Amino acid sequence: MPGENNLEEIKKFWPEDAPDIHSVSKYINKYKKELIVIKYGGNVLIDRNIFNNFVEDISILNKLGLSIVVVHGGGPRIERRLKSENIQTKFINGLRVTDKKVISIVEDVLIDFNKDIVDSLKKRGSQAVSITSKNNNIINVVPDNKELGFVGIPKSINIELLKSVINEKKIPVIAPLGIGKDKNTYNINGDTAASSIAKKLKSRRLLLMTNVEGVYDDRKTLISEIKPFDIENLIKLKIVQGGMIPKIKNCIDAVENGVRGVVILDGRKPHSILYEIFSDKGAGTLIRK
Repeated sequence: MPGENNLEEIKKFWPEDAPDIHSVSKYINKYKKELIVIKYGGNVLIDRNIFNNFVEDISILNKLGLSIVVVHGGGPRIERRLKSENIQTKFINGLRVTDKKVISIVEDVLIDFNKDIVDSLKKRGSQAVSITSKNNNIINVVPDNKELGFVGIPKSINIELLKSVINEKKIPVIAPLGIGKDKNTYNINGDTAASSIAKKLKSRRLLLMTNVEGVYDDRKTLISEIKPFDIENLIKLKIVQGGMIPKIKNCIDAVENGVRGVVILDGRKPHSILYEIFSDKGAGTLIRK
């Protein structure tokens, strides 16, 4: 941390359109002994401006001395690559059916994207460590079901490796890939991977960056904070629908199993991560008990 919350030092890298710099120290003290897991995924993966904004925010958290773990997805990038090779795939309950040829492409795309994030962070002066199925694998999986092929569910996670990276003031950047008992690589749903890691770390926050503002009520108004029971009712009433349902279920699971709070926030908004962590207002929907 520069000069123990030295305002002049922070000014050197604090963006003009970020939250009030004078309140930063208060939030650093709030989070300095905590862990924050950030999942970067969905359609926000494609836009390079959003990517650069994300990398800047992550680098700022690192420079401020906060302990963060990044988990990324890759769905849209995988989709683009499969299309370019004329490979059609189908989905079952939102999960891509993944055969031997498809998992090879998925792994290739995710490792390439992982390297992109790590290299981009290094260019901003933050040291990051790549964690993939080929490099520092930390996730052992069991197959989800036979119909899905090489899609896995985390069975065990090597938290010690993660903690050693964090203790060196570096950022672990994790691809949602794991290794099965059969030594094969398996794809993991990005939210599931992030939630599993956050639960193991008992993180203070799990931030899920998406391309929506957060969770809406029946009047289409953004909900700033909600409890697991109330959000389950929104699913029952069909106010929360479609692809948001598995995301919400991952959120509830995390909150019920050791994560203090999960936030669904809009990755398209400039510095949404900074607004979530360094302001009382936040930047999305906070789910906590």
